Amino acid sequence: MPWVETDGAHAPDQRPTLSRSRRTSHRKTPKVTLIAASSAFALAAVAAGTVAAWPGTSPAASARLAGAASFAGSQNAADSTVTGAAMATDTVAADSVHQLKVSEAAARQAALRQAIAHERARKAAQSRAAAAAAQSAARAAALAAARAAAARRQAPATPAAAAQPVTASGSPQQIAQGMLGSYGWSASQFSCLQPLWNAESGWNVSASNTSSGAYGIPQALPGSKMASAGADWQTDAATQIRWGLGYIQSLYGSPCAAWSHEEAYGWY
Repeated sequence: MPWVETDGAHAPDQRPTLSRSRRTSHRKTPKVTLIAASSAFALAAVAAGTVAAWPGTSPAASARLAGAASFAGSQNAADSTVTGAAMATDTVAADSVHQLKVSEAAARQAALRQAIAHERARKAAQSRAAAAAAQSAARAAALAAARAAAARRQAPATPAAAAQPVTASGSPQQIAQGMLGSYGWSASQFSCLQPLWNAESGWNVSASNTSSGAYGIPQALPGSKMASAGADWQTDAATQIRWGLGYIQSLYGSPCAAWSHEEAYGWY
C-alpha cells in the first residue's frame, strides 16, 4: 500500500482501492463489437422477416431495418414464385418430351405395320401372277398339242403308200396285216396297230367323230384326205387302211411308235 504525506509524516493511503476484476467489469464495450452485434442482429431479423428494435436504435434506423426486412421477405416470395414456375415449366417440358416419344413410337409401329402389309400384298400379287402365267402356259401347250395332232391327221398319204397294191379280201384286220410288209414292217407291228385303231375307231369303216370331223378306220381329219388313196375312201376298208399306214409311216415311222404316242397323250 503506498504512503502519503500527512503533516510531514508518512501514512498509508486510506483511499479505497478496487480489485482488478471489478475495475475491468466497468469498462465500456468497444464500438466495433457493438456494430458487429448490431449488424448480426439486423441480418437475423431480415432473414426471419421481422425487425426488433435494438436498444438505443433510432426510429430512422429501425425504419430502415424494417424496410430491409420487408424487401427480403418480398424477395424470398419472388424467389419462391420463380422456383415454382421453373418447376412447373420443367414438368410441362418433361410431359411434352414423353408425349413426343410416345407419338414417335406409335408412328414407327404404324409405318412398320404398313410396310409388312405392303410386302404381303406384293407377294400375294406375285403368287397370283405366277399362277396365272402357269395356267396360260398350260393352255398354250394344250392348244399347240391339239394343233399338232390335227396337222398330223391332215397330212396327205405318201406316194409310196398310194402306189401299194390293194388287198381287198378278208376283214380290215387281215387287210392291214397283209399290207405291213409293203411298208417295211414286220408282222409284229400288228400287235401295236390293232389296239391303236381299236381305240380310234374300233376298225369301223364308217366311224365318224361328230365333234372333230374325223372319219374312217384311221380317223383321218378331215375324212376327205383319204381320197388321195382312192375315190372310194368313204366305204372301202383297204383304201382307208392304206392311207392310215402311210400317215403312220410319215409321222411316227411305225405302228408301235404311233401306239406309244397314243398311250401317252390319247391321240396320234
